[in-house]
Amino acid sequence: MRRRLIAAAATALAALAVAIPASAALNHATTVSTNPADNTPNVLDGEVRAFALVGDVVVVGGDFTTVVPAGKSAKLKRKNIFAYRVATGEILPFAPEADDAVLTLAAGPNNTVYAGGAFKKIGGGAQRGLAQLSLADGKRVPAFTGEINWGDLRSLVTYGPWLFAAGSFSSIGGQKRTGLARLNATSGLADTTFDARLAAPNLTRVKLEDLAISPDGNRLAVVGAVEQAFGQYRAQLVVIENASNSARLADWYTDVYTKPCRAGFETYLRGVDFDPTGTYATVVTTGRKWGDHLMCDTAARFDLRGTGLHKPIWTNWTGGDSLYSVADTGAAVYVGGHQRWMDNPFGKETAGKGAVSRPGIAAINPVSGKATSFNPKREPRGVGARALLATPYGLLVGSDTEKIGGEWHARLAMLPL
Repeated sequence: MRRRLIAAAATALAALAVAIPASAALNHATTVSTNPADNTPNVLDGEVRAFALVGDVVVVGGDFTTVVPAGKSAKLKRKNIFAYRVATGEILPFAPEADDAVLTLAAGPNNTVYAGGAFKKIGGGAQRGLAQLSLADGKRVPAFTGEINWGDLRSLVTYGPWLFAAGSFSSIGGQKRTGLARLNATSGLADTTFDARLAAPNLTRVKLEDLAISPDGNRLAVVGAVEQAFGQYRAQLVVIENASNSARLADWYTDVYTKPCRAGFETYLRGVDFDPTGTYATVVTTGRKWGDHLMCDTAARFDLRGTGLHKPIWTNWTGGDSLYSVADTGAAVYVGGHQRWMDNPFGKETAGKGAVSRPGIAAINPVSGKATSFNPKREPRGVGARALLATPYGLLVGSDTEKIGGEWHARLAMLPL
């Protein structure tokens, strides 16, 4: 039944040639199943770090070399990026051969995908950190010349004619831009009217970890090692008003991420996502520290309405374990990491009063902020689930381990609707 439902949805989506955005995802009516789909390929080494859905094709990025179709033994070489059909699990010939990790993906037009990461070569040529690739042959799209000067690219999101990029670069698409840029999605050139003037004078450098865009495209949220935007102080979380011909700092901020976690974390924020209405944003963190007066190792939801200082409307603590990824579908806020527990504000690497076991992945009730009964148990937990993508078929989960929902699904799983 799961295969038939996914196949039917895939056929409809392929006919429409829909490109699914990387954030501000889909409005699911229910929580996804804890029983994974049977036909997802397996990734035999490394880690899955990113997904994009282009029509009926899932593109997978990360740091790996070998994949195998579900239920088969024939190993295929795929260096850090590959693609498969969501309905059948068929691995496509697409093999752009990135020479370093692919950390982020975004669906492009005309059967293409944007890839970002730490690579210097991909799709048969040199193009540092960013490229547009044809799913037909794996080659780079020649017209798209955007690339970064150094560092890496951690998050890509498309909206309309724009491609938004976040990472640790200081130049991209022919313009000096620190960590964040808006690019022409066809040419890859940076928009000259968009410059958030990010700075981190007390840190090593600006290094953004994630980027999300609201469903209407009017707001961006970025998280990472950053202290200033547009000349004003902002600690680790910046919300930007994204006008078509300019950009400005939103009159919205929070001070809850000003306190440090364990030494060595210039940023402990790892992921951000808007809800399907664009009214709320949820942020997930690492930090290796605990306590209900700190925001280390938490998921926190913020109301984006109103102006000025905002505190979280709820915070869910793991009790000392990292969260790396978040996807808000309206029905649930999914969080991935290497957590052992949720609802654990009193835990100190222990299960405190009220804690519930949710190894490696959890769903949080968007209203109450408490973990739901959803518990597929991603074990072993490993480094963590660093890739979540909500799709019309369900939730894609990428990690560095091999078991979820009591079944063997190496580093890649689909939890279907």
